[in-house]
Amino acid sequence: MELDISGAKVYFTIPTEIPILGDIQISETMIVSWIVMILITGLCIWLTHDLKVENISKRQALAEMIVEQANKFVVGNMGEKFRHLIPFVAALFATSIVSNLISLIGLRSPTADLSTEAAWAVVVFIMITAQKIKTGGVGGYLKGFTTPIAIMTPFNVLSELATPISMACRHFGNILSGVVINGLIYGALAVASSALLGLLPGIVGDVLAKIPILDVGIPAVLSVYFDWFSGFMQAFIFCMLTVMYIANAAEES
Repeated sequence: MELDISGAKVYFTIPTEIPILGDIQISETMIVSWIVMILITGLCIWLTHDLKVENISKRQALAEMIVEQANKFVVGNMGEKFRHLIPFVAALFATSIVSNLISLIGLRSPTADLSTEAAWAVVVFIMITAQKIKTGGVGGYLKGFTTPIAIMTPFNVLSELATPISMACRHFGNILSGVVINGLIYGALAVASSALLGLLPGIVGDVLAKIPILDVGIPAVLSVYFDWFSGFMQAFIFCMLTVMYIANAAEES
């Protein structure tokens, strides 16, 4: 088994006449990201179809539970005045979860590409900055870089820019490491299976040595952590950092 660490495949390129934009590359990350959005959209349509006030179905009960948990997460951590952010945080969490877990069906996770988390982090950074300006005005926002003394301005600027970088790299690093570790485990088990079964005498050993028997079962157990647990945790952490950063920005004067 070969482990490809070259990144997402580029399926085709759309040439443009714009020098600054350059050619548009349609990569595996983009295509799988669209698949993720289609899956989430389809799930939302299915969950919210034919809603009732009484005698609700299990499907509607599940939908209401998801909405209630999203409300508790955002309002509980940010307060009532940030209730309008519930759809954004819920969409961010759902996108992260599905993107992390889509590797279970053989597709390359979009979150194994730094550009995905970087895009999310830039959006969150813009929201944080907008909230700071809304709270203290443009003057107050700029003055914050000189706190506590003017000589700290370069360090405060670096600290501000480090927010989206750290958010993106934390999520990306954990997901990519899981992908790489799973690939290494598959490769190691295939080699171990070939070596052990190759010890059998005669044609039986020659035939069985070509079958990676150890790849059955063992990787599935490890996937419970590297795919399921880690995928859910990284989505939760990213959303938690998002709500906490925005809430803290609202408290700054």
